[in-house]
Amino acid sequence: MSAPSSPYVPTKSVLRQAALEARGDAHRVLGDEAASAIADHFLADIPCAAGITVGGYFPIRSEADPLPLMEQLARRGHVCALPRVRGAEEPLVFHRWTPGDETVEGPFGTRVPPHEAEIVVPDLLLVPLLSFDLKGTRLGYGGGFYDRTLAVLRAGRTCLAVGIGFSAQEQDLLPRDAYDEPLDWVVTEKGCRRFEKDMM
Repeated sequence: MSAPSSPYVPTKSVLRQAALEARGDAHRVLGDEAASAIADHFLADIPCAAGITVGGYFPIRSEADPLPLMEQLARRGHVCALPRVRGAEEPLVFHRWTPGDETVEGPFGTRVPPHEAEIVVPDLLLVPLLSFDLKGTRLGYGGGFYDRTLAVLRAGRTCLAVGIGFSAQEQDLLPRDAYDEPLDWVVTEKGCRRFEKDMM
C-alpha cells in the first residue's frame, strides 16, 4: 500500500499571483470608496498617541490607498513620512512628508520625497500587502523590505505595523517564515482587526 500523499501547500509565489488578481479585482470595484472607509475605520478604532510619526507609502498598481488617511493624520498633528529604498538587502529609510509636498519618481513606480527631506523614525507603519491571514501574517512582494524594516524598528522599542488592504485580500492561513514580521492590526474597507500576540 502506498503512503498517503501530503496535502498540497501552495508556494508563496503561487499565492502572490492569486493575491494580485484578487487585489486587482477589489481595487477596480472599490477604489476611492475603500480609501475613504479605511481612513474612517483607522481614525475611529486605532489609538494614536499625540504627535507620533507615521510611516506610510505611496500606492502603486492596485494597492489600497493610504493617502486620504495620511492627510487626516497630518491635520491632527502627526508627523507623516514616506519610504525610500536604500538597497536590495537594506531596511527602508523614511523621509518626512506632508500630503501635498513635492515627491520625485522612485523605484517600482512609486513616488518618494526628495533626498534632502528630513529622515524620521516611524512609531507606526502603514504596510501595503498582497494578503493577510487570521493570525496577522502578511504576504508581500517577496523583497523583504518591510520585514527588515520592522525588525529594525522593533528592536528595543515599540513600532506598530498596520496592514492596509481590501477585505478580499484575507486568507485563512498563510505560510510564515522565521523572518516574517507579523502585523499588529489590519484595516480594510470593512473595519479594523487587531491581532493578539498569542495568535501569532
